[in-house]
Amino acid sequence: MTPKGIYVIIPAFNEALSIDKVIAEIPDFVEEVVVVNNNSSDHTAQAARDAGATVLDEPRQGYGYACLKGIEYLKTKSPEIVVFLDADYSDYPEELTQIIAPILEKDMDMVIGSRNLGKKEPGSMTPQQIFGNWLATTLIKLFFKVSYSDLGPFRAIKYKSLVGLAMVDQTYGWTVEMQLKAAKKGLKTTEVPVKYRKRIGKSKVSGTVKGTILAGYKILSWIFKYALK
Repeated sequence: MTPKGIYVIIPAFNEALSIDKVIAEIPDFVEEVVVVNNNSSDHTAQAARDAGATVLDEPRQGYGYACLKGIEYLKTKSPEIVVFLDADYSDYPEELTQIIAPILEKDMDMVIGSRNLGKKEPGSMTPQQIFGNWLATTLIKLFFKVSYSDLGPFRAIKYKSLVGLAMVDQTYGWTVEMQLKAAKKGLKTTEVPVKYRKRIGKSKVSGTVKGTILAGYKILSWIFKYALK
């Protein structure tokens, strides 16, 4: 049976070289692909439109800002499941079928695509990304007794569950905020292995010293904020 009510949100900042490839490999049963152009200075928006996506503009820089813009747009739709993935072609969009399967078949609330459980191309994750993931997931297990192996961006969540999380992070802490709130609220979550490859272009986060430091700070801030509540 073809799944219904599946929407995809893709935050995109200067990903003109990759966004069309990402959109082309998203399964046809997806109702709508929403690309949020996050203040790009290249032709990301036009490339996404040409590839068939709905394009929203979010001039405020930040991954979280872009995701929140996409969620706001979905209020006018009838989504059942929302899938998030990156615009840099590091994820394998065709694996969306595996990502949503536990929601459809086992009534899970949220599914994380785990790069650590899957197959990573050598060099696809920087040492600081690997360490940061390990530290964050270890602290989450310690404080919240919930086991995650990754903070991977490729994920699916029931729309009603997503709305119930009342997401607020505007920048680097988006993924960890979602997982922490899911743990605190007792949502049914699981992980599935996903493949991961070297992105097209340079990372705006792990590819810079500033981005790495700010992302690490934001992730740890969310964890300790909730641990002390």
